[in-house]
Amino acid sequence: MSAGPIVLAAFTAAGVRLGLGLAEALGGRLFAPPRFCQHCQPGVLELKSLSGWADEWFPRASVLIFVSACGIAVRAIAPLITRKDRDPAVLVLDEHGRHVISLLSGHLGGANELARRVAALTGGTPVITTATDVNEVTAVDEWAAANDCAIENLEAVRHISGRVLDGGPVGVAVTEQLQPAPWPVTLWLRPRNLALGVGCKRGVPSDVLLDAAQDFLQGAGVSSLSLFTVASLDLKKDEPGLIALAGSFGVPFVTFGPEELRALPGRFSASGRVEAVTGVDNVCERSAVRAAGPDAVLLRSKTIYPGVTLALARRPAPAGLGQGAER
Repeated sequence: MSAGPIVLAAFTAAGVRLGLGLAEALGGRLFAPPRFCQHCQPGVLELKSLSGWADEWFPRASVLIFVSACGIAVRAIAPLITRKDRDPAVLVLDEHGRHVISLLSGHLGGANELARRVAALTGGTPVITTATDVNEVTAVDEWAAANDCAIENLEAVRHISGRVLDGGPVGVAVTEQLQPAPWPVTLWLRPRNLALGVGCKRGVPSDVLLDAAQDFLQGAGVSSLSLFTVASLDLKKDEPGLIALAGSFGVPFVTFGPEELRALPGRFSASGRVEAVTGVDNVCERSAVRAAGPDAVLLRSKTIYPGVTLALARRPAPAGLGQGAER
């Protein structure tokens, strides 16, 4: 599930009462027609146009919850649906909370699990129709989301899920490494376990940074989908090119103070010139390792490009996250 907000829409008095309780429990925001937004209904935000509300929130929210008829939700979101790895989770429930329907993004968006959670809150029944859930078999896309893995070849999910349901063999590779496919149909899951450390001169253009980073990752033999952050020194926290670089990879940009980076144990490529300017002898390696956390492995050390230095660190895999399996 993405990090966007949870937003709810309700259209009746009973729906607003239920929606307010859910918004409080889930940390979301409730929208309703203007008649419900007076002093008697504090906490309700105004919804003037359903289509306008959907246009605004569908691309931004992680979850949309409609306390309404199913048809209202379908008509509101239908023009906005794009891809299963981008669309938010969408739930629909009646105004009494008796039926909680997982309508969209059941696996990758987390709608199925959220439907169960909401049903537990309302005392209702979760309505889940995905075949893997109905047959109580593991859904690979849901497993990927739960284990913080990016799906590289989304088109393979349907094939893999179908084979699982039929009891046939499937191949799933869980690795950041770029390598030949081990099975005729391989679903590539990229664990988000790599921190890209960057040092750069002031004002380096974003396209120069991106070209260098892509070449660096290719040289390291890893997928950019496995990045979970771009890291640097606090001195660079407002550097436009670095902010844009993180945005290009769809990951957060984090920075650390020189004292914090100097305190890291280990051997790093030291530069007296860099230390004189920044207060730390190495920016890219130390930033990558610091971002990757305890027991991080420096996967690729300082590599120099014009105006840019890059390094790559890997954080330990969670217990049970293997490198691939065929069954």
